[in-house]
Amino acid sequence: MNFEAVIGLEIHVETKSRTKMFSSAPNVSLKEPNTAVTLLDMGYPGTLPLVNSEAVKNAIKVSSALHMAIDRELHFDRKNYFYSDLPKGYQITQQRRPIGSRGYLDIKTSKGTRRIGIERLHMEEDTCKQLHLSDCSLLDYNRAGVPLVEIVSYPELRSGEEARLYVEAIRNIVVYSGVSDGKMEEGSLRCDVNISLRPYGQEEFGTKVEIKNLNSLKNIEEAIEFEKRRQSRLLLSGTPIRQETRRYDESKGETVLMRVKTDAVDYKYFPEPNIPPIRLSEEFVAEAIGETPELYDAKFDRYVGLGLSEKDAAVILSDPAFASYFEKAIADSNPKETANFLIVEGNAYLNKKGLSILEMPLAPSAFGHVVSYGLKEGLTHQQIAKILNACLEQGISPEEAKEKLGIAALSSNEDEALSLVREVVAANPQSVADYRAGKDRALGYLVGQCMKKCRGKINPSVISSLLKKELC
Repeated sequence: MNFEAVIGLEIHVETKSRTKMFSSAPNVSLKEPNTAVTLLDMGYPGTLPLVNSEAVKNAIKVSSALHMAIDRELHFDRKNYFYSDLPKGYQITQQRRPIGSRGYLDIKTSKGTRRIGIERLHMEEDTCKQLHLSDCSLLDYNRAGVPLVEIVSYPELRSGEEARLYVEAIRNIVVYSGVSDGKMEEGSLRCDVNISLRPYGQEEFGTKVEIKNLNSLKNIEEAIEFEKRRQSRLLLSGTPIRQETRRYDESKGETVLMRVKTDAVDYKYFPEPNIPPIRLSEEFVAEAIGETPELYDAKFDRYVGLGLSEKDAAVILSDPAFASYFEKAIADSNPKETANFLIVEGNAYLNKKGLSILEMPLAPSAFGHVVSYGLKEGLTHQQIAKILNACLEQGISPEEAKEKLGIAALSSNEDEALSLVREVVAANPQSVADYRAGKDRALGYLVGQCMKKCRGKINPSVISSLLKKELC
């Protein structure tokens, strides 16, 4: 019997803001433990929450990018949460009226484009970090109260690949909107998976299993595919699926039981009494949406329109800082050529030195200026690469690098190029005859012979142009 996977995802995203969701404590992650807290974060009686408007704007930006209906009235609820990671004993969230609802996201899979429905996006506060040791647990409340948005999909995903692409698309949205850094390895974006199996054609869902706290795209796909195999084996053997919470053991490549669920947890939600409903003006919502910068998909389409391959566009956009450098570098140069040099020569230098793009010693404008030598001065790809490497390794300017390497512009060696072309034409009468007989491939051979003779010092497009004039 073949089974179909029914998968829904819950994605938690820590959002950027100066302060926490409901307190004036700084929203930071690198301070000493338990130093970025206020009395409110620690659950002291008599303290009152105040809604962070910046966090609300962030939620609106993501809701808009996910094509969601945006509630113009904020309602918050208490989720009774008697654990050590929230001192006050409850979490402030949005259970009844999420700020965003009924959205969707299109993903491009190996089988074509799939539209995944999104049920809701709601705001809440994060919990503290816990470090469990053999004889005690350590608690860091710096994270308690950090603004979160939770994005809940409908159970419309069907494979590990679709889930991975969906989470990747969500991460691209929150990163390029400036809402979050999206660093899964640091917990800024976390994912829980709900998965069940059912026979193909059956409408009723199977028994749901939850996989908690997946922290990489690779783990999301692998955990789902393992869980599909595990549940399928159980069903085929006649063993019923238990409602469980599991985790993914990366070293073993399998999900591991954490606890068995007998009933759904009743958190006893009720309206947050200290935060009355807040009406959002149309101006506030429009301002939040208007502040959203160009998102990943729009940039991707624009880069492909500029001549980049889809692969190169994806490499450039893998890091917003890398994309920003590229944007500045193409102001005075060809985008496709710039992308090529940045991905190859630029990345090679950064990887060798262990640097990020933010530490690139050559300014973006100077990088683009070097690339422009190809069109403006007729320099070859090889010559441009040499200039770039000299600039990066020696910290010298493009002009200094050209002079030091003895590289001259085309205008100073046009006579040399023409002489070379005539020499090759004279030495290859059969190829000349083939070209004149309509065999275009003969031109490529002649260009190759010229490039061998000049050892790549002359731009091949210039050689090709001169050959065509000489052979006409």
